[in-house]
Amino acid sequence: MTALDPELAAAIEDVEAVGVPEWHQLSVANARRVEDDVFTPDQRRDVAFVRDLAFAGPDGDIPVRVYHDDPDRPAPVVVFYHGGGWTLGTLDSIGGVCREVAARAGCVVVSVDYRLAPEHPFPEPLDDAYAALEWTIETADAFGGDPERVAVAGTSAGGNLAAAVALRARDFDGPEITSQHLLYPMTDRDTTRPSYGEHGDGPLLTRADIEWFWKNRFRSPVDAANPYASVLRANHADLPPATVVTAGHDPLRDEGRAYADALDDAGTPVERLHFPTMAHGFLSLSDDVAVADDGLDTVATHIRALG
Repeated sequence: MTALDPELAAAIEDVEAVGVPEWHQLSVANARRVEDDVFTPDQRRDVAFVRDLAFAGPDGDIPVRVYHDDPDRPAPVVVFYHGGGWTLGTLDSIGGVCREVAARAGCVVVSVDYRLAPEHPFPEPLDDAYAALEWTIETADAFGGDPERVAVAGTSAGGNLAAAVALRARDFDGPEITSQHLLYPMTDRDTTRPSYGEHGDGPLLTRADIEWFWKNRFRSPVDAANPYASVLRANHADLPPATVVTAGHDPLRDEGRAYADALDDAGTPVERLHFPTMAHGFLSLSDDVAVADDGLDTVATHIRALG
């Protein structure tokens, strides 16, 4: 097994020094406060245009935050869904990654504050995610985006939502998506894959956390079999070209690889970006970890190429 990157190990020590229990050991409300506090960056890349907006969603307003580093130039758009197991996450906690993607990929990023479980179980977060895609295409001109070049992306649970949005758009004659970028995505509820045995105790994400997130997500166990929830179980043909990022020390590693395999087997173009010395969530630590910084550059290059 490839060793954990030493810079990442030091960054993880800093996070753990704050004294944060594993997510499943906290109440939902407290876990949300801690996640927002720990992962909202202290330093932020300057981006020329940042605007908080909201639109009417399926059941109330859905907040979004738009980033564009060159608002005088029409640019491709990435609709971005944050991670957090459908239970945690805010526009602030993913803001660092969104700023970097906007600047490095030369694109507009629309970050989506979808409703969270367990108050809003599946499919409500997906409904919000899909509505955000439709709204973005309808209004992209207003903030310098090209409505004919719109991609979806997300980290972890947000990668699951991005994949599900692409599936739903295909199945229901929805908007055309240029590409999908799935960053260490959650793709299936099965926690018996080898990467869970190797890294089920973390760092940064554990098997127990993941099982807690999946439990929070569903009204009924029946929902777990839905291919828009466990996206690995879907039909993967005729989908937008994909980038799938995996990390060697991530319990989600093998299901990310399996998703890339499923896309490839179905004839959907897919680029695999594997970082063997990294752990889950590493792209949020690019300020302190050189490999993570390089990883963001690589992701941005693929977004630019597929946009």
